[in-house]
Amino acid sequence: MTTERALWAGLSAIVEPGNRELGQVVRRAGPFVATEALCAERVSEQLVGAAATRLGRPLTVAAVEEFGHRLLADADRLGVRIVCPVDEEWPARFADLIRISRGYTGQVADRDTDPPLALWVRGPHRLDQAFERSVAVVGARAASEYGAYVAGDLAGGLAESGWTVVSGGALGIDGAAHRAALAGGGVTVAVLACGINRPYPVSHTAMFERIGEEGLVVSEWPPDAPPYKLRFLIRNRVIAAASAGTVLVEAAHRSGARQTLGRARLLGRPTLVVPGPVTSAMSVGCHEELRVEGTRAVASVAHVIEEVGRIGVDLAPLPVTPERPHDRLDPMARQVLEGVPMRRPLTAEEIAAAAGVSGRDARRSLPLLVTLGHVEVIDDGYRLARPA
Repeated sequence: MTTERALWAGLSAIVEPGNRELGQVVRRAGPFVATEALCAERVSEQLVGAAATRLGRPLTVAAVEEFGHRLLADADRLGVRIVCPVDEEWPARFADLIRISRGYTGQVADRDTDPPLALWVRGPHRLDQAFERSVAVVGARAASEYGAYVAGDLAGGLAESGWTVVSGGALGIDGAAHRAALAGGGVTVAVLACGINRPYPVSHTAMFERIGEEGLVVSEWPPDAPPYKLRFLIRNRVIAAASAGTVLVEAAHRSGARQTLGRARLLGRPTLVVPGPVTSAMSVGCHEELRVEGTRAVASVAHVIEEVGRIGVDLAPLPVTPERPHDRLDPMARQVLEGVPMRRPLTAEEIAAAAGVSGRDARRSLPLLVTLGHVEVIDDGYRLARPA
């Protein structure tokens, strides 16, 4: 294992992911110089303190490198690989996070928005290829039956259409999306907020194992990292940045899934929302998001693909309604037909008066309506034909 790879691993784990200050130094000077700057305290006191606390020993280049080597060895034993920004399979979309990265403003939701320094990955696919045609499907943990059904329907259809389904592996909407994508024979990516070897929730352990075999399990945190609450908010930006668009299926008024949609909006990605019953608490957040300009309502796989796919190519088909017997009539015949009674026969002149047309137009149209079976002749009058 090279020293550079060990430094990428060490730097990525020495502070919480998404740290803007560390990210700027690494992008400007690379991992070697960034590590030297950190150890020489040429960065903020806050960053130095956080790194020293996480390392548990005095900050030196050798200590950070040793820390990284230990993480790489642990990952190797678990069948996990590390992917860094210098690797060919690193997704180019992550660079968009630089545009929305900012310092801590006092709001938890505004912190740690810088691109990842590394990702720990389990699975047979390349990251860039898996994320190239991908859609994030997110939503409430306490999903309703309606929400779980819609999430599964969308994810299964996307998978069958060759799109990767990205989600966070949580209960509810996330789990329904992952399972449907697997059932559809497609690729799904679970982005965790903890170490890959500490699946959360535990009840999804078997699902994560299958995703690791057929899709990808991804985390910014090294093996053994626990799932702290704040980490789910930090993780959400990766889901939004990696995907071509984000679909919010269900969300309460206060929902982490809404934050994922907000990240996608800041990144300029399509933000898509499934409407729900106005009486459902699990759709309140969806309806609030639909009030935001630029957000699109979607109700089918075709709608989603039209929004995230190639412009002018991946178009949703127009809704098809059953043709009614009189749909092919010309406008005049259709208007005359409106004046024909159901029971008591009327003359052509009476029908003309009822329909608001001339007697001549009625006399021209009625024989055609009789021939087509819409009208029947009774004595000297006309009435609607009875069903066979």
